[in-house]
Amino acid sequence: MLKIIRRFLAFCQKQNRNKFYLSIFLSFIESMFNGLKIVAIYFLLSSAFSDSFDRRMPLITLGIMLISVIGQCAVRYFATMLQTDGGYSTCALKRMEIAEHLRYVPMGYFNNNSIGQVLSVTTNTMQFLEGMATRIIMLVSSSALTTLVITILVFTFDYRIGFILLLGLILCLLASAYLMRKANELAPEKQECETRLVSEIVEYIEGISEVKSYNLTGSKCEALNKANDDNANSFYKMERSFTPIIGIEAFLIKLTGIAMVFFSIMFSLNGSLAIAKAITIIIMSFVVLASLEGSSAYNGLLRNIDMCVERANRIMEVPQMNLEGIKEKPTSYDIEAKNIEFSYERKKIINDVSFKIPYGATTAIVGPSGGGKTTLTKLIARFFDVDKGSITLGGVNIKDYNYDTLMSSFSFVFQDVFLFNDTIANNIRFGNKEASMDEVIEVAKKARCHEFIMKLPNGYDTVLGDDGVSLSGGERQRLSIARAIMKDAPIIILDEATANVDPENECELVSAVNELTHNKTIIMIAHRLKTVMNASQILVVENGRIKERGTHSELMKQNGLYKRFIEGREKAVSWKI
Repeated sequence: MLKIIRRFLAFCQKQNRNKFYLSIFLSFIESMFNGLKIVAIYFLLSSAFSDSFDRRMPLITLGIMLISVIGQCAVRYFATMLQTDGGYSTCALKRMEIAEHLRYVPMGYFNNNSIGQVLSVTTNTMQFLEGMATRIIMLVSSSALTTLVITILVFTFDYRIGFILLLGLILCLLASAYLMRKANELAPEKQECETRLVSEIVEYIEGISEVKSYNLTGSKCEALNKANDDNANSFYKMERSFTPIIGIEAFLIKLTGIAMVFFSIMFSLNGSLAIAKAITIIIMSFVVLASLEGSSAYNGLLRNIDMCVERANRIMEVPQMNLEGIKEKPTSYDIEAKNIEFSYERKKIINDVSFKIPYGATTAIVGPSGGGKTTLTKLIARFFDVDKGSITLGGVNIKDYNYDTLMSSFSFVFQDVFLFNDTIANNIRFGNKEASMDEVIEVAKKARCHEFIMKLPNGYDTVLGDDGVSLSGGERQRLSIARAIMKDAPIIILDEATANVDPENECELVSAVNELTHNKTIIMIAHRLKTVMNASQILVVENGRIKERGTHSELMKQNGLYKRFIEGREKAVSWKI
């Protein structure tokens, strides 16, 4: 129990940890006020069973009782406020810490399982910790402190009954320790089932259109149903394992209370214990019984708290990229890759690739689908780290730069655009959070967005739905370009930015791209002839290797992969329906 409480306190930020320390100290003071009631009862009983009854004693007892009750209520109020504030503040800050930590984690970390785990931790786990965990820890701490105070009082009254109580406490602690060990054995299975369930739910929601199209609902959605059943069974298995142990612990607690009452009466009858002390000890047995039962009831939940802390810490332990590197901007923006290799889940994606991209040049990357084109651009921007070789920017290995400094050198426009559930103006401001509205409008005009934005109900203050579903593909793409123009980075990476755009939007989109790429280094993945034929150099990538390189005219003179690729595209464009 103490180990779990220490781990939870270490999980909290310093300012919130101090709130919990103060709250625990106040719980001890509350226990002391609670002990005053016992003292008051003893004084009253002693006077009642003495030869001369002091008529002032009931008033004195009442006064002590009032002090005890008022003190308990006041202290409990401040302790509760501290633990509530500490709990919600801890989890709010921890969500931000996780988000900030994940900013610098390699993209290879993110898959359905990891996203499911992150979602589970930042929602279910944190919700449990902020709402229940702090309360449980404070209740367990308060119960333990009350038990400690009562145990000291019992030893003060009669050491024999004190040893009976101590023996009962040791047996209860052993049962509790066994419960914790059992929980540790079952925890990994429960965590794995819960994470898998969240992953399946995420995949189900992301593929909801296919689910509807192919009627993959009910019993047909086997993976989701199995994950749901496995998760329910893991909870049932844990509860089924805990119930007998909790029953034994409850029996030991009640047996301890019965033993205290029985021997108090026996010692009183044989004259070795004053009747006032005997009655007071009997009253204390009920108090300690309630405290132990309260503490026992939350033992299983304590383990859940420990699991929640462990799951959050596991995310925070994911290795980050270099945050302490060079913070000065590059002296030049020439890019060079030397013999780079990269594998993903044991599958080699990039194999011994070298190239140079001078500043201001336009480099087109073409080749068959799955050949490694997108991976290559992500390696240049250090979304992933290469396994072998090196990539330099301005003559410096990109691993040696501070990650924020490196990211400031790149702007990205991807085929799949992600827009935030926020206003259009704020979506554009992601390129520069300090931009004024005039700057936002100017950038939107360059990206050919202004006209369609002004047709929306609230113009630039229109709040987009999740991922901008209210906009067409071309409109989302142009907003993404506006965001990139706002960032004004020297290197632009275009990943098939115009691949899926209809002809009506293509002209506007090409104009927006021209505004974005003016006087910049351009690295583009493209399939359309007119977007690659004017490139300074073309890299033809197949099976993770650069098969050909050169300008359009140079490559067309070779009877190679690029020429076949272009001829195939031209035939496809000439087809008529």
